[in-house]
Amino acid sequence: MSLSATTVRPGAVLADVLPASTAGRARVRDVALVVGGAALTGVAAQIAVPVPGSPVPVTGQTFAALLVGASLGARRGLASMALYAVAGVAGMPWFSEGATGAAMPSFGYILGMLLAATVVGALARRGGDRGVLRTAGTMAVGMAVTYAVGVPYLAFAADLSAGEAIADGLVPFLVGDALKAALAMGALPAAWKLVGERS
Repeated sequence: MSLSATTVRPGAVLADVLPASTAGRARVRDVALVVGGAALTGVAAQIAVPVPGSPVPVTGQTFAALLVGASLGARRGLASMALYAVAGVAGMPWFSEGATGAAMPSFGYILGMLLAATVVGALARRGGDRGVLRTAGTMAVGMAVTYAVGVPYLAFAADLSAGEAIADGLVPFLVGDALKAALAMGALPAAWKLVGERS
């Protein structure tokens, strides 16, 4: 499959641009991408800034999870985030600040990232990562999905009211999320432009 044929195929995501001449090689490529996406998220999770009064730090893991979803597509993005979550629960110290297990109040955000990577990957297959404004919208949807799962989980796990959970688990992160979206708005369309120039 040629690079130019891959880039013009409707419904392609960035990972589809990587050539694989046989079905076996495509499976190896997909496994490598899934593992790499999980590892990237684990590394990004170690970039953590504590938020005073909140049990949830600002981390790079949500940004990484959304990039993984957009780059790999829904199926591979979900598989990558599932691997990240399962390995972390099993003892791999790659949740934020080296945490493991499912007992932490912020575990709901990890569950939210599973769904968010899937949604973002599906939107990317529809061109949601091709332009600046489309990418901004795609990232906003992904972040909203993450919070839609993470904030109620935080309220339940930490015995907080809905207002307290929003104050502790959403509001302090909005500025950082805007910066993450801005980074994605530059990175994803630029990657597609680079692919187009090389095809």
